[in-house]
Amino acid sequence: MRKFFLLATGLLLFQQGISQVKNTSYTTQTGEKVLRLESVLPVDIKTAWKLFTTDEGLKTWIAPQAHINLAVGGSVVTNYDKNKPLSDPSSITLPIINYIDQEMITFKVNLNDNFDPAARAEDKNLQEVILLKAIGPQQTQVVSLMMGWGKGPAWDKTYNFFAKGNEWTYNELLKNYK
Repeated sequence: MRKFFLLATGLLLFQQGISQVKNTSYTTQTGEKVLRLESVLPVDIKTAWKLFTTDEGLKTWIAPQAHINLAVGGSVVTNYDKNKPLSDPSSITLPIINYIDQEMITFKVNLNDNFDPAARAEDKNLQEVILLKAIGPQQTQVVSLMMGWGKGPAWDKTYNFFAKGNEWTYNELLKNYK
């Protein structure tokens, strides 16, 4: 009965255009973790793409200070403190590995000094792939996949940090449209 209630509630929220972030993470057949979060934005694909690829769009949900150079080899730079410039050492820079207009963008995630030195020393492959897919005239599915995790306690802490932090961040994106 509880499963039915949860499914019915989820269907009702979806029909009303209210999405929630779902954690659909998994481990690959080779034992690698994939942090996977998905949601549905009640906007068309062009608007969704602008939220991820323009300064104005990023500032509405990811951080008050944001700048993107949308290019392979470009980057997005953010700072959660609106009083600090993007040149401040506390800013976060994510290089852009690749992108396909209105479909996907891949960021290289560089661990900063807030993370365990053991994880930082091994950080070579951590990345976030963001997939966008139009599923209706005013609905865009957003899927975030983080992969390239190392193994061990330092990496477990790092994974848990991003699982909570990314879920919060994507909920911030959805707040703009509830």
